[in-house]
Amino acid sequence: MRPTTLLFTTLFATASLAVAQTPSVAPKAPTTTSPAAATTTTTTTASSPATTTSTTTSTAPSADEMKQMMELAKLNDNHKLLASTAGTWSYVVKMWMDPKGKPTESTGTATRKAIMDGRYVSGEYTGKFKMPGADGKMTEMNFIGMSMDGYDNVKKKFVSGWVDNMGTGIMTMDGTYDAATKAFTYTGEYEMMPGMKEKVRQVIKMTDATHMTMEYYEDRGQGEAKTMEINYTKKK
Repeated sequence: MRPTTLLFTTLFATASLAVAQTPSVAPKAPTTTSPAAATTTTTTTASSPATTTSTTTSTAPSADEMKQMMELAKLNDNHKLLASTAGTWSYVVKMWMDPKGKPTESTGTATRKAIMDGRYVSGEYTGKFKMPGADGKMTEMNFIGMSMDGYDNVKKKFVSGWVDNMGTGIMTMDGTYDAATKAFTYTGEYEMMPGMKEKVRQVIKMTDATHMTMEYYEDRGQGEAKTMEINYTKKK
């Protein structure tokens, strides 16, 4: 795909003024004394205005920097790779509350769209999850999630963001792609509760044009454990 518009950001610096005044002292007048009376001549000091200087520094991009920005805004094969995941998918989720226990299963639908001329792929996810309620018993809850994936030409990494109705935070991750295994690997850090930070790893495998899987791992300081697995099947 080819971009139709380019967005440029120009930064301006404001001028800073330094004003100073330095007094200069005139030479002392001579003092004369007569035999009848002593007359003292008063010395007068005059101040002259100091010179005002101003310095202006511009941080606007140079012509070479502007050219580089235009190149970095172009799409490449990494963006096309992400765009291939666009479509409507049905999915089956397995979740492990206890890594050694039996997982719970639920289903849902994902709609992924390439946006901004193929620069990003947005996703909307709906379904039902079985989660422990306040009383500890498993309760079925409606689930809504949103994702935003892209390839950052500056970082030379895949980037991903995630939000859902189970929290108020935004999870961000950076990733790479292995063509040999057809797998994206994303890593990041997330704070579920105050002081409870965990490292996360997500592996997405493109099995074929109509199937992909996602495995999610968490490390809360006691070693990494698989807590979620999603199998996607493309509807259209």
